[in-house]
Amino acid sequence: MGLPNQLTVLRIALTPLVVYFLSRETLTFRCLALFVFFFASLTDWYDGYAARRFGRVTQWGKFLDPLADKVLVITTFCVFVSLGLVKAWMVVVIAVRDILMMVLRLYGEWKRQPVVTSLSAKWKTAGQMTAIYVILVYLIVHAHVLALGTSPAWLVWLQENEVLNKMMLVVTGVTFATGIQYLFENWRLVRNLILACFRVFVPGTW
Repeated sequence: MGLPNQLTVLRIALTPLVVYFLSRETLTFRCLALFVFFFASLTDWYDGYAARRFGRVTQWGKFLDPLADKVLVITTFCVFVSLGLVKAWMVVVIAVRDILMMVLRLYGEWKRQPVVTSLSAKWKTAGQMTAIYVILVYLIVHAHVLALGTSPAWLVWLQENEVLNKMMLVVTGVTFATGIQYLFENWRLVRNLILACFRVFVPGTW
Protein backbone atom coordinates (compact mmCIF):
# COMPACT_ATOMS: atom_id res chain seq x y z
CA MET A 1 0.00 0.00 0.00
CA GLY A 2 1.48 3.32 -1.09
CA LEU A 3 1.75 6.50 0.98
CA PRO A 4 -1.45 8.11 -0.40
CA ASN A 5 -3.57 5.10 0.56
CA GLN A 6 -1.83 4.86 3.94
CA LEU A 7 -2.82 8.47 4.64
CA THR A 8 -6.38 7.69 3.60
CA VAL A 9 -6.53 4.73 5.98
CA LEU A 10 -5.05 6.94 8.70
CA ARG A 11 -7.90 9.42 8.18
CA ILE A 12 -10.43 6.66 8.84
CA ALA A 13 -8.45 5.51 11.89
CA LEU A 14 -8.43 9.05 13.32
CA THR A 15 -12.22 9.35 13.15
CA PRO A 16 -12.88 7.39 16.39
CA LEU A 17 -10.41 9.70 18.15
CA VAL A 18 -12.43 12.73 17.07
CA VAL A 19 -15.57 11.04 18.42
CA TYR A 20 -13.91 10.19 21.73
CA PHE A 21 -12.48 13.66 22.29
CA LEU A 22 -15.77 15.35 21.39
CA SER A 23 -17.63 13.14 23.85
CA ARG A 24 -15.57 14.66 26.66
CA GLU A 25 -16.75 18.06 27.82
CA THR A 26 -13.45 19.43 29.10
CA LEU A 27 -11.54 22.18 27.33
CA THR A 28 -8.48 19.97 26.79
CA PHE A 29 -10.41 17.21 25.02
CA ARG A 30 -12.33 19.69 22.87
CA CYS A 31 -9.03 21.25 21.76
CA LEU A 32 -7.68 17.79 20.99
CA ALA A 33 -10.77 17.08 18.89
CA LEU A 34 -10.11 20.20 16.82
CA PHE A 35 -6.43 19.30 16.40
CA VAL A 36 -7.12 15.71 15.33
CA PHE A 37 -9.85 16.78 12.90
CA PHE A 38 -7.52 19.39 11.39
CA PHE A 39 -4.74 16.83 11.01
CA ALA A 40 -7.15 14.35 9.41
CA SER A 41 -8.28 17.08 7.01
CA LEU A 42 -4.66 17.69 6.02
CA THR A 43 -4.27 14.02 5.11
CA ASP A 44 -7.27 14.44 2.80
CA TRP A 45 -5.44 17.16 0.90
CA TYR A 46 -2.02 15.54 0.93
CA ASP A 47 -3.02 12.01 -0.11
CA GLY A 48 -4.60 13.38 -3.29
CA TYR A 49 -1.60 15.61 -3.97
CA ALA A 50 0.88 12.78 -3.38
CA ALA A 51 -1.08 10.36 -5.56
CA ARG A 52 -1.04 12.78 -8.50
CA ARG A 53 2.50 14.06 -7.91
CA PHE A 54 4.13 10.64 -7.73
CA GLY A 55 1.84 8.77 -10.10
CA ARG A 56 0.24 6.67 -7.36
CA VAL A 57 -3.38 7.08 -8.46
CA THR A 58 -5.05 3.65 -8.11
CA GLN A 59 -8.57 2.27 -8.42
CA TRP A 60 -8.41 1.31 -4.74
CA GLY A 61 -7.45 4.87 -3.87
CA LYS A 62 -10.32 6.27 -5.94
CA PHE A 63 -12.71 4.17 -3.86
CA LEU A 64 -11.07 4.60 -0.46
CA ASP A 65 -10.41 8.37 -0.53
CA PRO A 66 -14.04 9.56 -0.86
CA LEU A 67 -15.12 6.85 1.58
CA ALA A 68 -12.66 8.16 4.19
CA ASP A 69 -13.93 11.70 3.63
CA LYS A 70 -17.52 10.68 4.18
CA VAL A 71 -16.65 8.62 7.27
CA LEU A 72 -14.84 11.57 8.87
CA VAL A 73 -17.35 14.30 7.99
CA ILE A 74 -20.60 12.39 8.53
CA THR A 75 -19.38 10.82 11.78
CA THR A 76 -18.41 14.25 13.11
CA PHE A 77 -21.83 15.64 12.20
CA CYS A 78 -23.45 12.67 13.97
CA VAL A 79 -21.55 13.55 17.15
CA PHE A 80 -22.83 17.12 16.84
CA VAL A 81 -26.36 15.68 16.67
CA SER A 82 -25.76 13.73 19.89
CA LEU A 83 -24.56 16.95 21.52
CA GLY A 84 -27.75 18.75 20.48
CA LEU A 85 -25.96 21.18 18.16
CA VAL A 86 -27.25 19.92 14.81
CA LYS A 87 -30.66 18.60 13.74
CA ALA A 88 -30.67 14.90 12.88
CA TRP A 89 -32.62 15.40 9.64
CA MET A 90 -29.91 17.72 8.35
CA VAL A 91 -27.25 15.06 8.80
CA VAL A 92 -29.51 12.48 7.15
CA VAL A 93 -29.85 14.74 4.08
CA ILE A 94 -26.10 15.36 3.96
CA ALA A 95 -25.24 11.69 4.44
CA VAL A 96 -27.70 10.36 1.85
CA ARG A 97 -26.63 12.93 -0.73
CA ASP A 98 -22.89 12.40 -0.22
CA ILE A 99 -23.14 8.60 -0.19
CA LEU A 100 -25.29 8.55 -3.34
CA MET A 101 -22.85 10.85 -5.13
CA MET A 102 -19.92 8.67 -4.07
CA VAL A 103 -21.68 5.61 -5.52
CA LEU A 104 -22.44 7.53 -8.72
CA ARG A 105 -18.79 8.59 -9.05
CA LEU A 106 -17.54 5.05 -8.56
CA TYR A 107 -20.02 3.75 -11.12
CA GLY A 108 -18.94 6.49 -13.53
CA GLU A 109 -15.28 5.53 -13.12
CA TRP A 110 -16.17 1.88 -13.74
CA LYS A 111 -18.07 2.82 -16.91
CA ARG A 112 -15.30 5.23 -17.97
CA GLN A 113 -17.74 8.11 -17.70
CA PRO A 114 -16.19 10.13 -14.87
CA VAL A 115 -18.42 12.55 -13.00
CA VAL A 116 -16.80 15.98 -13.15
CA THR A 117 -16.70 17.87 -9.86
CA SER A 118 -18.62 21.11 -10.28
CA LEU A 119 -17.67 24.44 -8.74
CA SER A 120 -20.84 24.38 -6.65
CA ALA A 121 -19.85 20.97 -5.24
CA LYS A 122 -16.49 22.41 -4.18
CA TRP A 123 -18.35 25.19 -2.41
CA LYS A 124 -20.52 22.54 -0.78
CA THR A 125 -17.46 20.76 0.58
CA ALA A 126 -15.96 24.04 1.76
CA GLY A 127 -19.25 24.88 3.49
CA GLN A 128 -19.40 21.54 5.30
CA MET A 129 -15.81 21.83 6.50
CA THR A 130 -16.31 25.45 7.58
CA ALA A 131 -19.42 24.47 9.55
CA ILE A 132 -17.51 21.71 11.34
CA TYR A 133 -14.66 24.04 12.28
CA VAL A 134 -17.07 26.73 13.48
CA ILE A 135 -18.89 24.21 15.69
CA LEU A 136 -15.60 22.81 17.02
CA VAL A 137 -14.42 26.31 17.94
CA TYR A 138 -17.82 26.98 19.54
CA LEU A 139 -17.44 23.85 21.67
CA ILE A 140 -13.98 24.96 22.78
CA VAL A 141 -15.23 28.43 23.72
CA HIS A 142 -18.23 26.92 25.49
CA ALA A 143 -16.00 24.58 27.50
CA HIS A 144 -13.76 27.52 28.42
CA VAL A 145 -16.76 29.61 29.51
CA LEU A 146 -18.05 26.76 31.67
CA ALA A 147 -14.65 26.47 33.32
CA LEU A 148 -14.69 30.18 34.13
CA GLY A 149 -18.30 30.15 35.29
CA THR A 150 -19.24 33.11 33.08
CA SER A 151 -21.49 33.62 30.05
CA PRO A 152 -20.48 36.45 27.68
CA ALA A 153 -23.26 38.44 26.01
CA TRP A 154 -22.13 37.43 22.51
CA LEU A 155 -22.33 33.75 23.41
CA VAL A 156 -25.84 34.21 24.81
CA TRP A 157 -26.82 36.04 21.60
CA LEU A 158 -25.35 33.20 19.52
CA GLN A 159 -27.40 30.63 21.39
CA GLU A 160 -30.65 32.61 21.54
CA ASN A 161 -30.59 33.32 17.79
CA GLU A 162 -29.70 29.72 16.91
CA VAL A 163 -26.85 30.87 14.69
CA LEU A 164 -25.32 27.40 14.44
CA ASN A 165 -28.66 25.91 13.42
CA LYS A 166 -29.15 28.55 10.72
CA MET A 167 -25.61 27.98 9.44
CA MET A 168 -26.28 24.24 9.18
CA LEU A 169 -29.59 24.93 7.42
CA VAL A 170 -27.68 26.78 4.70
CA VAL A 171 -25.07 24.02 4.45
CA THR A 172 -27.79 21.37 4.20
CA GLY A 173 -29.63 23.34 1.52
CA VAL A 174 -26.48 23.77 -0.58
CA THR A 175 -25.64 20.08 -0.15
CA PHE A 176 -29.11 19.03 -1.30
CA ALA A 177 -29.11 21.48 -4.23
CA THR A 178 -25.74 20.29 -5.54
CA GLY A 179 -26.96 16.71 -5.30
CA ILE A 180 -29.98 17.53 -7.49
CA GLN A 181 -27.65 19.35 -9.89
CA TYR A 182 -25.46 16.26 -10.23
CA LEU A 183 -28.48 14.05 -10.89
CA PHE A 184 -29.68 16.30 -13.73
CA GLU A 185 -26.22 16.76 -15.24
CA ASN A 186 -25.54 13.02 -15.20
CA TRP A 187 -29.06 11.69 -15.78
CA ARG A 188 -27.96 9.07 -18.32
CA LEU A 189 -25.42 7.67 -15.88
CA VAL A 190 -28.03 7.75 -13.10
CA ARG A 191 -30.51 5.88 -15.30
CA ASN A 192 -27.93 3.22 -16.17
CA LEU A 193 -27.01 2.85 -12.50
CA ILE A 194 -30.65 2.34 -11.52
CA LEU A 195 -31.11 -0.25 -14.27
CA ALA A 196 -27.93 -2.03 -13.18
CA CYS A 197 -29.21 -2.15 -9.58
CA PHE A 198 -32.50 -3.67 -10.76
CA ARG A 199 -30.65 -6.33 -12.72
CA VAL A 200 -28.63 -7.24 -9.63
CA PHE A 201 -31.31 -7.07 -6.93
CA VAL A 202 -34.41 -7.92 -9.00
CA PRO A 203 -33.13 -10.42 -11.58
CA GLY A 204 -35.41 -11.38 -14.42
CA THR A 205 -37.32 -8.09 -14.45
CA TRP A 206 -35.15 -6.40 -17.09
